[in-house]
Amino acid sequence: MDPDRLDRMLAAYFQPEPLPEGFARRMIESAAAAARATGGLMERLAVHATARGVSLIRAGRQPAATSVAARRLVARARLELGEYLAGKRAFFSVPVDLSGAPAFQRKVLAAAREIPFGEARPYAWVARRIGQPRAVRAVGTALGRNPVPVIVPCHRVLRSDGGLGGYIFGLDVKERLLQIERTTPVFEGCASTRIVCRVGCIHGRHMRPDNRVVFASVEDAHSLGYRPCRVCRPPRAA
Repeated sequence: MDPDRLDRMLAAYFQPEPLPEGFARRMIESAAAAARATGGLMERLAVHATARGVSLIRAGRQPAATSVAARRLVARARLELGEYLAGKRAFFSVPVDLSGAPAFQRKVLAAAREIPFGEARPYAWVARRIGQPRAVRAVGTALGRNPVPVIVPCHRVLRSDGGLGGYIFGLDVKERLLQIERTTPVFEGCASTRIVCRVGCIHGRHMRPDNRVVFASVEDAHSLGYRPCRVCRPPRAA
């Protein structure tokens, strides 16, 4: 085939199609609405902690912690929440204290914590996971009363038809959290140390931008000779 003709065919094939009328405006409005959903959320959250971990996150003014250990955990939680909302963290390392929750709810929340970052599961999956497949409604109630939302990711649980279900901070915030997780990288490696971390690990803060490599999975990093970080312990695929 004539090379010039082939070039013309390829150019015609890959020529970008014109955007639908109003597409740019709708994208800008959608982005603005998403930003409003979590904009200023940190300023509206009160984080409570015991000496063992974060025990409650609710809307309100931040109270004074009752002990030095609790103050440190509150500060750590607020830092990690801020990084998460900014798309700079793919996991939480701050401990939680769910000892005040009923036993059934603790089982439900433990199952929710097994859902990987950026993924979602239906309420029925959680019910099966805790060994009570008929308790879907009770699972929904337990998640709706989650004392530590965001850190314990009940927002990753959806209805079986794909609907959002409910959320303590509103469906706009739930959708925004899911969107953050869809666009935040999960794993990053350092080309000089050949170590792969979860995004948000303290080691990642010391990576030079030109050494930072984003990976889709730990397996991908391992195939290129990277070893898992001993601090954040990035999980392999189940």
